[in-house]
Amino acid sequence: MKIDFSQAVDQLQEMINSVIAALPNLVVAIVVFIVFLVIGRGVRLLVTRFSKRYHKQNNLGIVLGRLSQWVTVLIGFLLAAVIVFPNFSPADLISFLGVSSVAIGFAFRDILQNFLAGILLLLTEPFRVGDQIIFGSYEGTVEEIETRATTIRTYDGRRVVIPNGELFTNSVMVNTAFDNRRVEYDVGIGYGDDIVQAKRLILDTLSTLSDVLPNPAPDVLVMELGDFNVKLRVRWWIAPPQRRDALDTRDQVLQQIKQVLTENGIDLPFPTQQVLIHNQTESGDGDRHQQREGWPSTREARAPDQTIDT
Repeated sequence: MKIDFSQAVDQLQEMINSVIAALPNLVVAIVVFIVFLVIGRGVRLLVTRFSKRYHKQNNLGIVLGRLSQWVTVLIGFLLAAVIVFPNFSPADLISFLGVSSVAIGFAFRDILQNFLAGILLLLTEPFRVGDQIIFGSYEGTVEEIETRATTIRTYDGRRVVIPNGELFTNSVMVNTAFDNRRVEYDVGIGYGDDIVQAKRLILDTLSTLSDVLPNPAPDVLVMELGDFNVKLRVRWWIAPPQRRDALDTRDQVLQQIKQVLTENGIDLPFPTQQVLIHNQTESGDGDRHQQREGWPSTREARAPDQTIDT
């Protein structure tokens, strides 16, 4: 096979000439792209400062600033491409993206869903960095809200990364959404105790604790007539509504309530049940009307083979 070196040299010479002819356009394109890079950084700083001025959280300003920078850089890249390749049109790129958008959407569905959910979470602000939230079986403090996922720190010192799509489409409990938070606990007293007196003692005790807010005022409600006690629900408000403050206040309240009720003779009964003892050899065995309740007296001694029916 004979190789035509002259033809190869001619093609190489044409390529070199085309590169030399395109050098001015290439230099201009590089300059334009660098200018748009600088403009993109300036736009990012302006958007971030604008977000902080209107008391938006830092994550929102950072995300919007990055998005603005990427859009600016993309515009600069398209302009540079048009300068280098005059036959290239941004409309061709847009039409290509339109044709391939379906495939891209299926391939990156979860990523795009989390990204859009993160933007909406940052804009609507159902919770902020530093809030204490409960999502499913996870409970902790929000550390960071990014475009893909939200990071929380649990109370036992572990980090949980939750996709924003799940946070946006499911229920989230925000414990620190408001300035005050109500704490409640059920206390059981005996059926022979005075309910009015028990309520008064509990409310007097709550009024002496500095961590319990006087407004809204605490209250005590009868919630249930249980099997062995009368259940009273004690409710009080605290501020700030952090979990640590809620636990500390609850510890003080329960300790003081137990002490004051015990000192004033209010019973805090344990679960009780009735035990029925009968002798299977008696003629009345099986007839509940003839069976004797409680432990046998001296006169009514039981046989050795007595059993306990609970």
